[in-house]
Order: sequence, then structure tokens, then C-alpha cells
Amino acid sequence: MKHIPNILTVLRILMVIAFIILFIHAKYIICLILYLAAFVTDILDGYLARRFNWISDFGKLVDPFADKFMLISALVCLCAVGAFPIYLLVLLIIKEAVLITGGIITLKKRKVAVYADYWGKVATGLFVASITLSLINLAFPGLIPAPLLTALYIAAIAISIFSLFHYAYKAGFIGKKYRDKSAYEPSSEEK
Repeated sequence: MKHIPNILTVLRILMVIAFIILFIHAKYIICLILYLAAFVTDILDGYLARRFNWISDFGKLVDPFADKFMLISALVCLCAVGAFPIYLLVLLIIKEAVLITGGIITLKKRKVAVYADYWGKVATGLFVASITLSLINLAFPGLIPAPLLTALYIAAIAISIFSLFHYAYKAGFIGKKYRDKSAYEPSSEEK
């Protein structure tokens, strides 16, 4: 039973691969269903891992990868058909690269992992809403006003960038070191 979160994470990665293949073939409704199913597995694996203490080193490593893979893959696909601006995609990829690098440095030097907080969850929620509406718009052209999609994407990117600075503050890269000790989770070496 303790492996269920990891199984869901691997299943999510497989769903993203299927999403990409189906997107290439313009099966937007199936892509929408797959994307939402992948998002539900993300919520479910996190809930189960925390609720039953089924947290593993594999999950700590692969779950964030699966999350980023899901987000970036969907946005690259949308960008390829002109449904997402390329400049926002580049900005997001730079932000993610900085976040991953900072996380690795924090883990190696301080033996702690900074976990997702409120701002990261808000940004994720906005991305999920934006991608979902974009997929609906691709399946049913003109249903969702383009300015609404653009506003949602800009809000998601802005909050995502804000969350990067918030994580950097919590990790002590800016401001006072270890200002918020509750932001950390002990690494497996400390347990």
C-alpha cells in the first residue's frame, strides 16, 4: 500500500507522454481528460503520502519532476499551436531552472528540502485553470475569450515568479538565513 503514491506519480508521467502524443494528433478533448486525470493523481498521491506517511525518497525526487514535466509539456504543446506565448514559456523555464538549482544547492549545503507552500499552490492552480481553458478552447474554438486566457497565464507566471522569491527568502538566499524553519523538511540523511 505504501507504494501507491509512487505508482500514481509514475502513472502521471505516462499520462503526460500520452498527452503529448495525442496533442500532436489534435485530440484535444482526450488531452483535456488526460490532463485533468494527471492533475487528480498529483493531488491524490500527495494526500496519500502525507496522510499515511507513505513518503519515500523516490517520491520526493520523482513527484516534483512529474509536476514540472506535466506543466512544461502542456505549455510547450500549447505554444506549438500558438495558444501560449513563447516569451512566457521561456520566462517560466528560466524560473524553473533557477528554482531547481536553488533547491539542489539548499539540499546539498543545508541538508534540507524546501517544500511547496501557499504561493506555489496558487500558481499551480492558475496554470491548471489556464491550461484547462486553453484545451477547451482548442476543442471548441472561440469558446473562451483570448484576453481571459492571456490574463490567467500572466497571473500564473507572475505568482510563480513571486513564489520563486518567496522560496529564496525562506531558504535564506535572500534576507535572513532560515527565517522560516517550518518551511523545511528534513532530508533523508537527517532521518
